Amino acid sequence: MEKSAASTEPQGPRPVLGRESVQVPDDQDFRSFRLECEAEVGWNLTYSKAGVSVWVQAMEMDRTLHKIKCRMECRDVPAETLYDVLHDIEYRKKWDSNVIETFDIARLTVNADVGYYSWRCPKPLKNRDVITLRSWLPMGTDYIIMNYSVKHPKYPPRKDLVRAVSIQTGYLIQSTGPKSCVITYLAQVDPKGSLPKWVVNKSSQFLAPKAMKKMYKACVKYPEWKQKHQPHFKPWLHPEQSPLPSLALSELSVQHADSLENIDESAVAESREERVGGAGGEGSDDDTSLT
Repeated sequence: MEKSAASTEPQGPRPVLGRESVQVPDDQDFRSFRLECEAEVGWNLTYSKAGVSVWVQAMEMDRTLHKIKCRMECRDVPAETLYDVLHDIEYRKKWDSNVIETFDIARLTVNADVGYYSWRCPKPLKNRDVITLRSWLPMGTDYIIMNYSVKHPKYPPRKDLVRAVSIQTGYLIQSTGPKSCVITYLAQVDPKGSLPKWVVNKSSQFLAPKAMKKMYKACVKYPEWKQKHQPHFKPWLHPEQSPLPSLALSELSVQHADSLENIDESAVAESREERVGGAGGEGSDDDTSLT
């Protein structure tokens, strides 16, 4: 049995750092992810306002592969509701305005699957997509959902999108009471491109906080929405409900960033409509689709 090594700088899940074969994360991987979500050393606070804080890994501030960590207090959203919202793919299509397309591909175990997600990037950058192995673990009143990139033979990179690589991405949801919780989003993604510095700055100063606030609004409206849309269908809690086909791990391989085309967008300037839209704040979002 492998013992967890004590370290002030917890390592990420092993599937992406040390394994050549695809494996479902184990308890040690979940513990490592939780420790990194809670770590303070080596992180630089870049935003803190209205219950939302954002950090960027201090040692990697000038690198494309920066790590970002965003934490939000949810004073009137139970942890289990937030967990459901992050899992419910049909609801995500309603509230996530960045999503282009998202769907589950196959089931690996009772707490792991493979899925596809494509999203809009700030104009005029090219949009991205990703194939990930996602796993989840309830821990009492707390929850973890995390993923890393894999290759699936039926879903190769598309010409109209840039295939990004999730090195380590996920959520830690911690209950702080019967109707309150704190969510931490941790991401290290290789966007497969030399991105301009304004993208990194905008992600930490504006896009991440805005996304968290939009998620919070979606959580508040979720119970009412779910009552009208298969209220008892929650395969993430009840694996026997899953309609997904089973897939053997041997069908997948680890997605290494160096095997994908690198797109140089470092000289791309922010478009005028993005600057104008960015100034509007989260209040300009259309939430009518959440009903």
